[in-house]
Amino acid sequence: MRLSLFIFIDALGWEVLSERKFLEKELPHRRKLKSVFGYSSACVPSILSGKKPQEHGHWSFYFKNEENSPFRHFKWMQYLPFANRGRVRHQLSRLVKKTLGWTGYFELYNMPFEHLDKFDYCEKQDIFADGGMNQGSHIFDHLKSESIPYHVSDWHDDEEANLEFLKRDLSEKSPRFAFLYMAAMDALLHQVGKASDQVDTKLAWYEQQLTELFAHARSLYGDVDIFICSDHGMATVSETVDLMREVEQLPFVFGEDYLAAYDSTMARFWFKNPKAEAEISKLLSKNTHGHILSEQELAELGCQFDGGQYGDMVFLLEAGKIICPSHMGTKPITGMHGYHPDHPDSDAVLLSSKFPETEPQGIVDLNALMKHEVAAA
Repeated sequence: MRLSLFIFIDALGWEVLSERKFLEKELPHRRKLKSVFGYSSACVPSILSGKKPQEHGHWSFYFKNEENSPFRHFKWMQYLPFANRGRVRHQLSRLVKKTLGWTGYFELYNMPFEHLDKFDYCEKQDIFADGGMNQGSHIFDHLKSESIPYHVSDWHDDEEANLEFLKRDLSEKSPRFAFLYMAAMDALLHQVGKASDQVDTKLAWYEQQLTELFAHARSLYGDVDIFICSDHGMATVSETVDLMREVEQLPFVFGEDYLAAYDSTMARFWFKNPKAEAEISKLLSKNTHGHILSEQELAELGCQFDGGQYGDMVFLLEAGKIICPSHMGTKPITGMHGYHPDHPDSDAVLLSSKFPETEPQGIVDLNALMKHEVAAA
């Protein structure tokens, strides 16, 4: 029996590994993969579906929906004491998610409670579950339709639990395809940056744990093909930009003249007042920290959404710079992703025990590789 084992390590970028040793003997075939524009909320759905964000409908978490916002009954949260403390917001996130019956990853982050009723959220469903895509299907829908037994990690669990869950399933259920989800590297790189010795320590832990996993799989299967992939890399943060303050100094009112979602590396705007659009556009055009993405550029990046769902205008910072404070957080961090896919720090990786016959060039090609592997089993 043959096993196709795919291991996803969040934020394991090509540049993160460029001067490091990691599983060369086990996985001698190595290539960089071009990521998609956006955060993991866009990248992981692209890996699973083989589609660009505008095709699968997942991009940045928050988007405009003034007419029918699922948050319209939660404006009361702005009056809670200590509501803007991180731990309080995390508990409120759990309350909102449970109340709305959502199964996907959800956090309120630093979104302003008083304006929350003007927004919607893109990942309401568990993207790894049956029918998890906002639009279209993913690899697990395909495997189910073809009656191919598979294993997929529970993204809620930590890495140790996911490793044990996979080992148990390999022994007891003999899946032909397995997808192991490992997310801790992303959090570490945000905290310490890609140059830290802590990254080497984490990679050594992965190498030990995965080597044991490979041995376990080979004891149960006649043939095991192994692939490690990621969604993006990580850039070292060199500068913070207080873009919110610059925009708010203009004589326009958030919610009345314009709306904005300030992500970590980009700001997205919707305009209700032509003067606000003209002045904010003028301000951003003069900003030396980034640039306004043209419609053509957004289309080429696969992030041009009908009706301006995710923004009428998108301003993207240069790699290594972050908006701080933003709607994602109030404190600077050491590493960040979500920059232009052409920047080297955006590149993801594919490491494999054999040459990938579909020759993927980007993370959107991993779906085809996974399908090819199970079809060849």
